Amino acid sequence: MVTRVVADDEAAAVEAARVIEMVADAAIADRGRFNLAVSGGKTPWRMLELLAESNLNWTKTSLFQVDERIAPTGSMQRNLTHLVLTLPLICQAAIRPMPVGADDLATAASGYEYSLPDRFDLIHLGLGPDGHTASLIPDDPILEVKDRQVALTTGDYQGTRRMSLTYKAIDRARQILFLVTGDGKEDALLKLKAGDPSVPAGRIGNPNITLITDIDDGAAAGA
Repeated sequence: MVTRVVADDEAAAVEAARVIEMVADAAIADRGRFNLAVSGGKTPWRMLELLAESNLNWTKTSLFQVDERIAPTGSMQRNLTHLVLTLPLICQAAIRPMPVGADDLATAASGYEYSLPDRFDLIHLGLGPDGHTASLIPDDPILEVKDRQVALTTGDYQGTRRMSLTYKAIDRARQILFLVTGDGKEDALLKLKAGDPSVPAGRIGNPNITLITDIDDGAAAGA
């Protein structure tokens, strides 16, 4: 794991956008397309604004969702709503939304998996105070899904069920980018860095991880 500790959340967003743009340039040069998956939550909003202002080639980019809440179209609970509000129209054609409005969610999850690239060039992930990442949440059976790249949580988390990429998809990606900012995540961050399987984030098996954080707790700075 490569760790970069920065001054604050703005610096973290700037660095994350820089890394994504660099990976995109390399992917497009090598394979003609950049396949990116972005997590929900508030943390990536500024990063996405910066990407919209960058030189990223959006016409050769596909932007998939790492996870999504099962909520109506346009709901402020939906990660897609914030993607649409954050990205200008010229960038929105790249978005590949999770089909959480389908009547048959299990079939919809299978269909979304079918639309995924063979390997993502980069998957952006966040980290919750409880150690969850994507919608791989503590004590949910989704943590044990090994035969699918997209699955549903069994129970609600913070009021909604979720559709999420699984460890199978995350571990196949060429690169992982963790963007971790905010208070209350110090313990979860230490467990992530230690590969502690007691938290969902610590169970990721992909060795190609870049961690960008504004949490300077000594352990992070010494990685």
